[in-house]
Amino acid sequence: MKTILVTGGSRGIGKAIVQKFAENGYNVILNYNKSYEAAKAIEDNFKNVRIFKADVADKKEVQNMISFANDTFGNIDILVNNAGIGCTGLLQDVTYEEWQSVFDVNVNGIFNCTRLVLPQMISRHSGKIINISSIWGMVGASCEVAYSASKAAVIGFTKALAKEVGPSGITVNAIAPGIVMTDMVSSYSVEEFEDIRKQIPLGEIGSTQDIANSVYFLASDEANYYTGQIFSPNGGWVI
Repeated sequence: MKTILVTGGSRGIGKAIVQKFAENGYNVILNYNKSYEAAKAIEDNFKNVRIFKADVADKKEVQNMISFANDTFGNIDILVNNAGIGCTGLLQDVTYEEWQSVFDVNVNGIFNCTRLVLPQMISRHSGKIINISSIWGMVGASCEVAYSASKAAVIGFTKALAKEVGPSGITVNAIAPGIVMTDMVSSYSVEEFEDIRKQIPLGEIGSTQDIANSVYFLASDEANYYTGQIFSPNGGWVI
């Protein structure tokens, strides 16, 4: 039975990913930082899910999490770097602390988790790393410069690492979702959602399950020949 570690797995896209893999028989380590009750509720529903609190921006906490995963289920076969935070506002109004916080979680968090999982994957000559970026990492978003820049960094990280670890039998891919119904967009008004919907050729806002399905494919044997690729389930919003 394979083991998957999902960061930021208690809510939104992360929760859907955890549930998808748990329902299909994987051992799942669900990482959370603040949402204990939400994480615990998921753990209580699945015998094959274990939760662990860690701030992915803190390398010591990440090390403790990796050790917990190894002690609980053995080697980590799949790493999903999903944890992320947003930052909205004019660039001139974004504080240094806000900018740093976004990069600490969205970029440094991926570095910390990946760096500490890689040695075991390299030693086994197998493993899959799936990074969650964003459509804004591809094309940028006004008033979301920090978030867009961090998610663009995730794309660069993915492509470079895929070249580096491909000879070690490890695949590295990224998913760059379009707009998805999560807490991150809960502040949008009905009018804003309707305006976005009209811009999407398929005419629908994405669901967390859409993203979970993409992750599940990339983690499967059917995706063994994909690496360094950026998949963007966005309904045709960006083509």
